[in-house]
Amino acid sequence: MKFIGIIPSRYASTRFPGKPLANINGKTMIERVYEQAKKALEYVYVATDNTKIADEVKRFGGKVVMTSENHQSGTDRLAEAIDIIQNERNENFDVVINIQGDEPFIQPEQIEEIKSCFDNEKTEIATLVKKIDKADDIFDENKPKVVFDNNMNAICFSRSPIPFIRNTEKTEWLNKYEFYRHIGMYAYKTKTLQELTKLEQSPLEIAESLEQLRWIENGYKIRVAKTNFDSIGIDTPEDLEKILNK
Repeated sequence: MKFIGIIPSRYASTRFPGKPLANINGKTMIERVYEQAKKALEYVYVATDNTKIADEVKRFGGKVVMTSENHQSGTDRLAEAIDIIQNERNENFDVVINIQGDEPFIQPEQIEEIKSCFDNEKTEIATLVKKIDKADDIFDENKPKVVFDNNMNAICFSRSPIPFIRNTEKTEWLNKYEFYRHIGMYAYKTKTLQELTKLEQSPLEIAESLEQLRWIENGYKIRVAKTNFDSIGIDTPEDLEKILNK
């Protein structure tokens, strides 16, 4: 299997404009994400529609591909990027890993965990889950939950608690069931990624505002791997300040 990591990166952000170029102890956020990804992957590219980000990636010696400004999702940007990269390099990649551009503390082990899902040749899409150890997280709508079958394929994702534990006080739910929350890194067979971009939004996706539900509704299987590492995304300048002041 030949893997490639692509980091979709946008300059425009309502809550944190210019986020990829934010300074984190002497390095930009995008440089830190890139460096972490390179510890687990031979091939890594940044996909962006912004020349400032492209110039920064070139400055630190990274690889970058320019994509359209009109993409509605990171998945669409990813699909365009892999087409451009494969054409430029005249070689094909089996699996594309979507690495979040606002997670400068991503661990190489997480990338290895998601790569391991493709040891099974039937895997089309893969993602990570982490066991919930705080009861409050079960009820936090910003931390999507996931349930999966005995073959480690996702059954459903939801912002609501799943499953619902009947006849039990909510403070006791963690004692009754192992809850898992979604860690938002994805990997796709290249062929599958290109198919996903042709799908229309689905009712479940619209209801929950979770893109992966579109794939499940259309019959795709999402294999999950368990991780012990958390996802530390930076959405606002305040998030960055909190992390730097720890």
